[in-house]
Parts: sequence; C-alpha cells; structure tokens
Amino acid sequence: MAKLAPSDLAQVLSRLPKQTSDNVIVGFDTSDDAGVLRLNEDTALVQTVDFFTPVADDPRMYGRIAAINSLSDVYAMGGTPISALSIVCYPQKGDWDVLGEILAGGQEAMTEAGVVVIGGHSVDDQEMKFGYAVTGTIHPDNVFTNAGAIAGEVIVLTKPIGTGAINTAIKKEIADAETEKAALDNMAMSSVAASKAMVSVGASACTDITGFGLIGHTYELAKASSITVTIDSKAVPLLPNVLELISRGMLTRGDKNNRAYVGDTVAIDIGVSAEMQSALFDPQTSGGLLISMAEEKVSEYLSQVPNAKVIGRVSEFDGKLVRIL
Repeated sequence: MAKLAPSDLAQVLSRLPKQTSDNVIVGFDTSDDAGVLRLNEDTALVQTVDFFTPVADDPRMYGRIAAINSLSDVYAMGGTPISALSIVCYPQKGDWDVLGEILAGGQEAMTEAGVVVIGGHSVDDQEMKFGYAVTGTIHPDNVFTNAGAIAGEVIVLTKPIGTGAINTAIKKEIADAETEKAALDNMAMSSVAASKAMVSVGASACTDITGFGLIGHTYELAKASSITVTIDSKAVPLLPNVLELISRGMLTRGDKNNRAYVGDTVAIDIGVSAEMQSALFDPQTSGGLLISMAEEKVSEYLSQVPNAKVIGRVSEFDGKLVRIL
C-alpha cells in the first residue's frame, strides 16, 4: 500500500495548530519514527501506529510482517514495546479463516517480542489492511531520535533494501521464488537485536527505513541533525535481483513521491545508475534501522549485528542534506 505523498502530508501537518507540553520528548516536528511522552522522571511512553495492504500471499506471514514492521518504530527509538492494539480493515463477506490466520501470525510475532495484544478496532473495507498501534517504554534520558547524528560519525544500515520493487514484481508474477523468499525473510526479520546493540554501544541517532525509502529517511535524519550524510551507493546492500526488476519497470509511485519529497536537498553523482537511484528511493516495508555512530563503535556493533553494513559518513552541513556517490 502506497503511503500518502510525504510532500503533500508535510503541507497538511504544517497547517495544524501547535500543541505544547513539557512532557512531549519527541513529537512529529522532526518526522521521527514514534512519539515519546514523559510520564515521570524514570519512564516515558513510546507510541506508534502502522498498517498496510498484504505483502505476502500467506496470510500468517502477512500478519507476522505487519507486526514486525509496527514494532520497528519502537526499536528505532531504543524503546521496549509492551502492548499493542490491532487495526483490521477487512471485507464483511471475506474468508474468516484467512483473517484468523492474519491475526494469528501477528499475535505470534508480538508474543515472541514480549508484547501483549490488548484489543483493537476493525472496519468493513473491501481492501484488506492490517497492522498495529504499539506502545513501548523507555527512560526519558535514553531516547534515540533522528536528530542526534554528529559530524565525523559513520552510517550503518541493518537490512538490505529492495522490498518495494520485489513486492511489485510479486504482484505482477514476475519475481522468482528465490527473490520472493529473500524479500519475505527480510521483512519478517525483527530489529530487536539491532536495537539492543545500538543501545549497548551508545549510538547517536537512528531511524527505520520504511515508506520514504533509504534516501527519504536519510534526508529526514540529516535535516533533523543539521548535517550532511554521504551515502556510498556501492556499499548499500540489496536484495536479490532488485536492479534487474527495476530495469523492467517494477516500481511503485513511491519512487516519484519520494524524489519530490527530498527535492534539491539531495545530490546524486552522475555515476550512480538510474536503477540504483530508484532502489535508493524505493519505499520499503519493514526495512532495517539506519544508525549514526562513532567510528570506533562500529566493530563492536557489527560483531553483535553481523548483517549490518557501513554505508556512509556524516559531515558538517555543506549545502546538501544527502550526497549519493
């Protein structure tokens, strides 16, 4: 399911009256992954919501991916998810066994994460959608945001990208079985270990990669931190056959929307192929964490999260928020 165009959504949000509270640690002003509200000196709530149309033919896998994706926003803040509310859009005359499998897959993933599903809401909708509103906890002094990246640090990505293009190819029955499995396994991979390692080594900033693509979320991190991020496109891990599928037109409208969102704040080297550019703008489902950390902490982090890759560096703002080499 394509998200609303980020540039259009930003215009709407900018017209809302400002809400002020001394207890809001993170709101939506920096486009962060979740909201954080202080309850007392020792505890804050981390709150987020996400849902989307099916990304897998297997309903149980679809439910699992929806749960993993919803939890990722809490992990990106360094928080611990504790409870969830399900969001179900399903046709009244649909197959109830299918819905049961979707809910079971989601609850299974939530249980593995130590999260209790305590309720939810459903509506009759001809287009199936599923996801969760998740609540987590964190110490108010230990919140990770997208606004803490520091010049001289390196950028780490914890999952390969390409799920948007592959999901499009799956719907058009073009993706082969190996490619489809790789995408499903990637989307179903929890970010809990990546988050715990981030907390352990003491990273500086984090965001998760979802609908705005790698470049869109890097742009938000750079803007919030007032720095420039340079991404080495050759170092960015890709799922199998992504560039080939993109060359065959397997793109969503998110490619165009995400390019419009970042505008001229991103500079792309002439040597980066058109296919690779689209991969970097490709909207992701249940993508990895994008983390900024001091270079001396990278080895320890990679020893705990071996699938993670260093893909870029942070520098003082030089007139562009993101540079792609």
